[in-house]
Amino acid sequence: MDLQQTTPGTPRVLIIGGGFGGTQLAKKLKGQPVEVLMLDRHNYHTFQPLLYQVAMGAIEADAIGFPIRRIFNHQKNFTFHLADVQRINPETNTVTTNIGDIKYDYLVIATGANTNFFGNNEIEHFTMPMKNIPEALNIRSLVLQNIEKALVTADKEERNALLTFVIVGGGPTGVELSGALAEMRLHALSLDYPGLKPEDMKVYIAEGKPELLAAMSEGASKKAKQYLEDKGVIIYNDVHVTSYDGNLVKIDNGVNIRTRNVFWAAGVRGEVPDGLPKEVVGKGARIVVDEINRIKGFQNIFAIGDVAAMITPDTPNGHPGVAPAAMQQGKHLAKNIINIINNKPTQPFKYLDKGTMATVGRNQAVADIRKLKFQGFFAWVLWLFVHIMSLAGFTNKLIVFLSWAVNYFTKNSDNRMIVRYFDTKTMMADPISK
Repeated sequence: MDLQQTTPGTPRVLIIGGGFGGTQLAKKLKGQPVEVLMLDRHNYHTFQPLLYQVAMGAIEADAIGFPIRRIFNHQKNFTFHLADVQRINPETNTVTTNIGDIKYDYLVIATGANTNFFGNNEIEHFTMPMKNIPEALNIRSLVLQNIEKALVTADKEERNALLTFVIVGGGPTGVELSGALAEMRLHALSLDYPGLKPEDMKVYIAEGKPELLAAMSEGASKKAKQYLEDKGVIIYNDVHVTSYDGNLVKIDNGVNIRTRNVFWAAGVRGEVPDGLPKEVVGKGARIVVDEINRIKGFQNIFAIGDVAAMITPDTPNGHPGVAPAAMQQGKHLAKNIINIINNKPTQPFKYLDKGTMATVGRNQAVADIRKLKFQGFFAWVLWLFVHIMSLAGFTNKLIVFLSWAVNYFTKNSDNRMIVRYFDTKTMMADPISK
C-alpha cells in the first residue's frame, strides 16, 4: 500500500483510533468498494469497561486487550499501521504521523477521550488516571507496593496514609473502583497480609454532584451508595478536590485526608489531533459534528465516539461518552460514507440508549435498562453476561470467565503481582531489576 497516494476508483477511508467506534466502522465497511486504513498508537483494542479490574488485580491485563489485526484477519480491504498521528492537514487531505504523511479520501477521527484534570497541574502530576492498560497496571503496582510498605513501616501516620485510598469521581468508574477496593479490604487484605486488618484500610469517594452515578436513575444512585457504605466506603457528595501534593488531599468541604493513593475518575476530555480549527472544538475538547458525524465546515472529515459532540435539542451536551454510543455511530457512519460515495442521501444518526449498568461488588450491581430498573444479584449477573459477551476474542472471554469464577469462590485473586515498579517520585513505571 502506498501511504502517500490513494488508489483511483477505490476511495481510502482513514480511521484514526482502534477503539469501539473505529473498529465498528471498519467492520461495517467490509466488502465495500473502499480501502480501509486504521492508525493507532497501540496495536490492540482495549475493552475499557474492565480497566478497573486490571487495576485491582482481578483479571490479567492481556484479557481486556485484543490485537487489532486479529479482529480484521478476514477483511481483505482492511490495513492497520502502528502510528502516532501528529497533525491533520485538511488542505492536502493528509495526516502527518511518525511513519510519514498518509493520504486519505475520507478521514474519521475516533481517538476517544483522555483524563481531564481541569487545568490543575499538581493534581495531574500526583493522582493516578485510568484510561488505558498501562495506567491500570500503574495503579495495580502502586496499590500493592503501598500495602507492602505499610506492613513494614514503624510510622503509624505513614502507615495510615499508605492504606488510605481516595477516588475522585462518583461515576461508573469511580463507583466500580471503590467497590473493588472495598472488596479487597474485606476479603483479601488479612488473608494475603496477615499483619493487616480490614479496619486498617480506608476507602473514600469524593464526587462533585449531589449523588453517585448521576447519569442513572435515582433508585440506582441510592442503591449504589447504600452498597458502598455497607462495605465501609466513606462518601462525600457535592464536593470538589482542590489540591493533592502527593501527601495531603484537600476537599472544599473542609476535609483534609493524608494519603499516598488518589485515583482520578472525575472527568474526560477528547483526544483532538492538531490541525483542526479551534472553532470546531467545543466543551470538553469534543469536536462539534453535524447529524451524520461530519465535522462542521468539512466535506470529508468525520468524528465519532467520545471525541465527538453532536449538539441537538435532544442532546445539548452531545451523546454520552459510552461504548454503545461510539459503536452505533461507527456502524451508522459506515452506511453514510458509502451513500456519499454513491451520491445517495445520508441519514441522520439517532442514538438508541439500551441502558446503563454498574457493579459495586460481589452479587451487587445496578442496571437501568430503558424503563426497567434492576438492583442486586440479578443486575450483577446481567452485568457479568454483558461484559463477557462484549469482550473481543473467545480466549479473552474464557480467561475472564474463569478468573471471575475463581475470584467468586475464593474471594481473592491470583493476579495481584507487582510485575513492574511504580516510582512515586517520578510518577512513572519501571521494570523491576533483578
